[in-house]
Amino acid sequence: MARKDVLLAMLVVVAWGLNFVVIKVGLHAMPPLMLAGLRFLLVAFPALLFVARPKVPMRLLLGYGLTISFGQFAFLFCAIKFGMPAGLASLVLQAQAFFTIILGAGIFGERLQVKQLVGIALAVVGVLVLIQASFTGQHIPLLGFMLTLAGAFSWACGNIFNKKIMQHSSRPAVMSLVVWSALIPIVPFMVCSLIFDGPALMLESVVAIDTTTLLSLVYLAFIATILGYGIWGTLLGRYETWRVAPLSLLVPVVGMASAALLLDEKLSAMQLAGAVLVMAGLYINVFGFRLRRAAPAN
Repeated sequence: MARKDVLLAMLVVVAWGLNFVVIKVGLHAMPPLMLAGLRFLLVAFPALLFVARPKVPMRLLLGYGLTISFGQFAFLFCAIKFGMPAGLASLVLQAQAFFTIILGAGIFGERLQVKQLVGIALAVVGVLVLIQASFTGQHIPLLGFMLTLAGAFSWACGNIFNKKIMQHSSRPAVMSLVVWSALIPIVPFMVCSLIFDGPALMLESVVAIDTTTLLSLVYLAFIATILGYGIWGTLLGRYETWRVAPLSLLVPVVGMASAALLLDEKLSAMQLAGAVLVMAGLYINVFGFRLRRAAPAN
């Protein structure tokens, strides 16, 4: 990859890693489902006035939007609201990679490789260690942890819909899919917020919205979503997937480091052990059992 593109990829990694800290900060004065709904409202408007609608079947677009946008972020925002540490959430959410592999094997008949089985096994052990930590007073609420896993599963379901969409004859551009699918979760988010939070709290959080919440929404919508996915989609179109996709492994590293620095989140020995096991599983899933070596010079 060219140096400029490496820097762009790192910019996206940092933006996505900081995303979890920003969510935590944004939730201080607004209900989670409403914050998520306003995020996608800002993603959709006014961008859809300038981005062509993807020419894919509505059932696929609905499935994509309800899983990767509504399901993932409804569970994630609620998990962080219920006390899931932002840094750890950035790591546990990466379980989507393993859920995607398992769903792909069941739906598309994709064969599991040895490295994937080993990676899944390591990650499962890591998750079990983290669950055990939640039972032993290690400041991980079990509800928040399980909601984060549910968000990871929703993301994986969205990946399956994404694969079906990209197999369609009129393969859409990444930004087209991101912007137009952002329309789909807005109403479900607002309806769920109305049911669980009530109209009084919703109205109060809008009327009394502060600068911190506004800046959080701007970051989540324009930097983490539109800018992040726009750059990432461009890089995926310019280079082979294997060159770009593994860089996303750095997102939880940035997420945990930024949460420790900005939110003073600290991992216990047991939490750190679980996190290392999950990261090891992710690494083996992508790279196998050997360390990557630089290609010899000609």
